[in-house]
This record gives sequence, C-alpha cells and structure tokens, in this order.
Amino acid sequence: MALMVSFVSVAVSILYTPFLLLILCVIFLASIGKSLGVRRLYVNILLKLFEYGRQHIEVAKKLQRTDSSDEEETPVVDDNKPPSATIKENGINGTKTSVIERQEILGPSPELNYKRSASQERVHNGHTTDPGKLETNLEFHLHHCMDLVRAGMESIIEDQVTSVFEAEELRSWNLLTRTNRQYEFLTWRLTIIWAMGFVVRYFFLLPLRILIFVIGVWWLIVCTACVGTLPDGNLKQRVNNALSVVCFNFLSRCISAVITYHNSDHKPRNGICVANHTSPIDVLVLMCDSCYSLIGQRHNGFLGLLQRALARASPHIWFERSEVKDRHAVARRLKEHISVPDNPPILIFPEGTCINNTSVMQFKKGSFEVGGTIYPVAIKYDPRFGDAFWNSSRYGMLHYLLNMMTSWAIVCDVWYLPAMHRAPSEGAVDFANRVKAVIARRGGLVDLMWDGQLKRMKAKKEWRELQQEEFSKRLKGE
Repeated sequence: MALMVSFVSVAVSILYTPFLLLILCVIFLASIGKSLGVRRLYVNILLKLFEYGRQHIEVAKKLQRTDSSDEEETPVVDDNKPPSATIKENGINGTKTSVIERQEILGPSPELNYKRSASQERVHNGHTTDPGKLETNLEFHLHHCMDLVRAGMESIIEDQVTSVFEAEELRSWNLLTRTNRQYEFLTWRLTIIWAMGFVVRYFFLLPLRILIFVIGVWWLIVCTACVGTLPDGNLKQRVNNALSVVCFNFLSRCISAVITYHNSDHKPRNGICVANHTSPIDVLVLMCDSCYSLIGQRHNGFLGLLQRALARASPHIWFERSEVKDRHAVARRLKEHISVPDNPPILIFPEGTCINNTSVMQFKKGSFEVGGTIYPVAIKYDPRFGDAFWNSSRYGMLHYLLNMMTSWAIVCDVWYLPAMHRAPSEGAVDFANRVKAVIARRGGLVDLMWDGQLKRMKAKKEWRELQQEEFSKRLKGE
C-alpha cells in the first residue's frame, strides 16, 4: 500500500506541470478563438488508422472464406455491409441502413399515398373502364390488397420510426468496442491496435477530458455570474457574447470536437434559429460559434445550476413543468423575446427528441406560428469517430457523457442556411415542412413526416382510422 501511494505521488508530481501547462494553453487558445491544428491532425491520423484496420479486416475475412470453402465457391460479399442489408448514402458522411428495399406503396406521412390509382389497378388486373364512366361494380380479389399486406409486413420487419432511434450503421469498424464486437480479436495485429487505442482513450484522454469538463463548467458559472453584475445594455451583451463563445469553445475540448462551419454569412443574428436534433451537444456545437438564447423546462440540481447561471448573463426562456403544455404561454414568451431586436437569436429544436443523425422527423409547428424570421441550421456528425446520438430511452446522461468522452473525437459539419419567412397564404405546418426539407437536403438527411414522439407513445387513433378508411375506399373501387 505504501509503495502504491508513493508511486501515485511521484506520478502526480511528474505530470502536474505538463497538465497545468496544457490546461492553460487550451484556455488561452479558446479565449482568442484559435487552434494549433492538433485536433485536425489527430483526426487525419485516425482516418489512416481506420483505413488500415478496414484493409486488414478484409484480408482476414478473405483468408477465412478461402479456408472454409474448399468444395464450393463462396460468393463475393461486401464486408462493409451487414448481412441482407442495403447501405445507402445520405449526403457527404452519412449512411442509412435498411434491412429491406421498400416500394413506396405507403407514403412517408401518416396519410396514405398510393403510387397506382384505382384505374391503373383495374387496367393492371385486366379490367377496362370507359374514362367517362365510373365503374360501380368492381369484382374484388384477394390479390388486390397484397400490396398493403406487403407494406404491413415490411413495417413489422423494419419500420421508418424505430430505425431512426438506433445507432447509425458504420461502413467499417472504428476500433471502438461499442460499435462492433466481432473484430476485436480477429487478428493479433488488430487486437494490439485496439488495446493500444483502449489505453489511450481511457487512461489518457478520459482523465484529461474530465478535468477540462470540470474546469470549463465552473469557469462558465463564474463568467456568467460576473456578467450578471453588469447593467443591462450593449456593453453587457457584447461581453456576454465574447465570454460565451470562449467558455463553450473551452468545453468543446472535453470531447475533442472538430467543427466545420459553412456559410457563416447566413449566421443567425436575431429571430428564431431552428436545427435538426441529434444530441444534447448540439447546443455546444452551435454556441462555439455564436451566442444563443435557449428555451426549455426548468430543472433542479446540476442542470438547474447551469440554467440559473446562463439566465444571469443573457435572456433565456425557462418554463415550469405546468407551463410547458400551455402552447399559448410558450408562444407569448417567444413573441416577447423576438420582439426585442437586441436579444440573441433563440435556439429551438422543433423535432422535440434526438434522432440518430440519418433523418429529420416532423417539426412541431409552435415555433413557426409566432412570426419573425426563421434561420435554418443543418448539423451532420461524422459517425466514424464517435456516435453523437443520444438514445435517452436506453441510456442515462452519465452513460452518454462517458461514451462521448471515451470516443475518439466528435467531428461534425454545420451549415448556416438563408433566412426564411412564412408566406402570407402559407400555414404553419406547411412552413415547418418547407424549413425541414431545406435542412434535410443540405445535411444529407432523410426527410420523414413521422412525429418523433412515437419513440415514447403509440400512433394516434386518427392515423389508424385514416388508413382503414382508405383501404375501404379501395375495396369499393372509389
């Protein structure tokens, strides 16, 4: 025991000065908004390491197939694809995995959208109808509804909702245990690389990142407390903007974030900023480049401490639990915020839940009803370095933060899109869908019409009744 204590004391005395210098260097670089390029160099080295691992896995798999297929020839299979899976590219870095290939018999929205009309169905089945007359006596056969049966079976196998709440499928292994467990001990070389990566991530990066996180949180609290003592005005706003960017840039070091911002001339200055939602660190990613006001439910404990600290420095909208369900109260507070030109833009995630970096789901119409300018922002994470998606129904916040801090890095792209306004004759739902489509297109994401709250609740009774009504019309030949 005495030997262990002496060893720890010697290690602390040796590492104390380098760690202190490193922390001071990170604080200084974050304060001036500069970087030495170490993180990007680190990411480029990781890419080369992943490529080496991919090639090594392919060679090992080919050798295994050669040894096990002496009598019959083994078909060539792409090792980057899971069995019976089709991987589709969604933009620059994303992948979308689906077990089955669907024909769009059912549309992506709760409303049915058949590709073939009733008349086309009859022609296909050998029935001819005068275009000027409506066929009233349609003979029904069982095969008329087989497309609906097929669509239902495909949804049971893999529906469009639950698939976006699972981790994104990777094309090749990124040497993380949680992404694939079958490659760790494939060969001794790959095992050595994986073990060395484990040691680096858990025994060097993790302690350093935890230290940066603790210092960054307390620094944020102290800075916001100091800004809160200043009188309201332009000076307080300028000081808060500068200190906010510095604090969040420092906090981004605790996950080795490498963020690339595009089209900064469209950066929000006021009004409402809406973005797709993948992770709680979406706020951190955007706050590293600009200052935003936040909206959300009031919390207790650690999150409540952060909320009170942020509220002292800039205007944020925190609701009590009883007020969250009051749409009129939310709309009124939003209108009051955007009516003040000097207030920072308010950041809203209209999906209401985290999606797995492959899709964008239904935008709630509340933030699109209050008026004002909407600034869309698209966020796309590179899953090769770490999975930023938070499945809140499966993992708690501490488990999620541990995954983030033990990942290789968090690499993402942010696109600022041109400001959008609601047309005079456009409804709030149509406007929300138009903004969502722009974000999905720019981020290379799949545009889905389903409500993200299906993650926690069953489908609405009205949706089921609508599909039943449409099916009855098909049976009647309408």
